[in-house]
Amino acid sequence: MIRKVSYLATGALLGATALAGLQSITGATANAAGSDTYRQLSVFGDIFERVRASYVSEPEDKELIRAAINGMLTSLDPHSSYLDPEEARDMQVQTSGEFGGLGIEVTMENELVKVITPIDGTPAAKAGVLSGDFISEIDGKAVRGLTLPEAVDKMRGPVNTPIELTLIREGADAPIKVTIVREIIKVKAVRARVEGPDIGYLRVMSFTEQTYDNLKAEIDKITAELGEENIKGWVLDLRLNPGGLLNQAINVSDAFLTRGEVVSTRGRNPKDIQRYDSRPGDLVNGKPVIVLVNGGSASASEIVAGALQDHRRATVLGTRSFGKGSVQTIIPLGENGSLRLTTALYYTPSGNSIQGKGIEPDIKVEQPLPPELTGRDVTRGESELEGHIEGENEDEEGSGSAAYVPPEAKDDLQLQHALKLIRGELKDPAFPPPPSAEVKTDASKG
Repeated sequence: MIRKVSYLATGALLGATALAGLQSITGATANAAGSDTYRQLSVFGDIFERVRASYVSEPEDKELIRAAINGMLTSLDPHSSYLDPEEARDMQVQTSGEFGGLGIEVTMENELVKVITPIDGTPAAKAGVLSGDFISEIDGKAVRGLTLPEAVDKMRGPVNTPIELTLIREGADAPIKVTIVREIIKVKAVRARVEGPDIGYLRVMSFTEQTYDNLKAEIDKITAELGEENIKGWVLDLRLNPGGLLNQAINVSDAFLTRGEVVSTRGRNPKDIQRYDSRPGDLVNGKPVIVLVNGGSASASEIVAGALQDHRRATVLGTRSFGKGSVQTIIPLGENGSLRLTTALYYTPSGNSIQGKGIEPDIKVEQPLPPELTGRDVTRGESELEGHIEGENEDEEGSGSAAYVPPEAKDDLQLQHALKLIRGELKDPAFPPPPSAEVKTDASKG
């Protein structure tokens, strides 16, 4: 028995986060390689030696081999790749939702790290780091020249170790130096708030090990604040959510379902089908749900949207999702890192693949772009990726849409449309979704 981890990872255009379920599976037996295969491998060895001996500058053997491995994998599809030991560890950190760090959300602007917001209660917030601060130095070394991932990696580190940041703050006469001691940071996967006196808003940022627990806690908190009898419905916002752990996608779907299949995965062998079902119990007790999606909704987000849509438990509103419907299995390679290999496609409860097609919303609402983004291409979709696995019906391909959400709720037309539907200020035959017969799965596909 081989221990593997199966992932549904998003495309690189979204910034890959993993979608996975830990499981024990037997490795498929490959056909024995023929003599021609070994002859081609000898050609590779010959070219490798000629490059080492004759290239204009002496290359590193390790980099040549790594490039060859990645070339082989990326020729298959955009999501298969080799992860070196550092990349493999980083993926584990991303999916765990916990790491040793400072507790700030950051972006890159003018070659400096800009603080979007310090997370409440974290070392950065306690040290006085403010939203809008620019980080110019980390432990005395300039940030300019670093990529955002490189800068973030320098700020993370072992718990209880100090780090010095040099901050540039608007209105300050001189740079500000602060020393912060790293702590365990738990990234909140769900942000929630009440919309008026009658609607709960739940935004799932990513599907990490923290997601379901965060979701349940926020639902309980809002229910206690508003009173269940006063709640008219819920908005589940999956926009700009690039994916996460498979078991968390199943749990989030299950939070609103009482029975039925959530998702199935199907590999090269037609008999290799895995099904994942929901369990009794609905955290919002049957209250109406509207799911928001756009071109930034991928993988785990699409599993949740597809499951709730197929079971007529929720109305999906927004624009077409990313369309990432393939499963990557992370195969550990010991001290050499991991192999991320596409091994299956996943299907919604009604047996539909969203690969290259995406989730089509029940109610389409476009979000206008602000003037600063007008003319820029902010569309994201699997079908745009070179070498992507084609969907079952090539004519139906065309996944993705604009991946933009306004920072202010008042400017968010998709959210405002959802709120008006729940309050009865707008009418649409798709909300609430009409009841249907029990969804029947179709094992013949794949």
